[in-house]
Amino acid sequence: MDIDLALREDMPPVPTEKTTPEEKKLYERWKRSNRLSLLLIQSHFSIKIRGSIPDCKTAKEFLTAVEEQFVSSKKALASTLISRFASLKYNDNGGIREHIMELRDIATQLKSLEVDMSEIFLVYFVLNSLPMEYAPFKISYNTHTEKWTMNQLLAMCVDEEQRIKQERLESVYLTSHKEKEHKEVGGTGHHIPIEPAAAAAPHGRHGHRGRRKGRIRPPWPAARR
Repeated sequence: MDIDLALREDMPPVPTEKTTPEEKKLYERWKRSNRLSLLLIQSHFSIKIRGSIPDCKTAKEFLTAVEEQFVSSKKALASTLISRFASLKYNDNGGIREHIMELRDIATQLKSLEVDMSEIFLVYFVLNSLPMEYAPFKISYNTHTEKWTMNQLLAMCVDEEQRIKQERLESVYLTSHKEKEHKEVGGTGHHIPIEPAAAAAPHGRHGHRGRRKGRIRPPWPAARR
């Protein structure tokens, strides 16, 4: 049984007294195919959507009505996807691979809505969506004559992301190491040297020689008199 006959061929003429048996048979086949196709198609739409579509006698008419009904919806979806695409910036959440894959997914959806964009445009857009940490990476691409594909860009960006993460770890280590050294130096305080005992000098009326106690030398130079 050709269940899709009504979708492939137009409705044959309604049989009359002059219609041949073959034509009557074809009409009955088409009529049955149209009824089953219409029921099958309508069963895949919700009641709300079916209620917004006018009554149709043929499966072809129903599909045409559905297409006309959703033309405006496609335009709205395209506008939403374009706005989302333009606002996406990489913020180091989830990884750069996921960021690029999300942009590619939106581009694929837009292509299905007849909003096409070239691969080279997508490459430049991805580069412009990267933060300032990737500035040397972007400059390197702009100074080379070779153009990357999206797959090449994805691989390069993942490598660059790993390099940036490694630089961050090294920077954190150096900063913490310097702070530790600074605390150790500052915690010792000033060491105040003490002069050795001075030579014995005459003291007292009996000419007794005593020893003067060691004097404390200040940490800064003594003023000249």
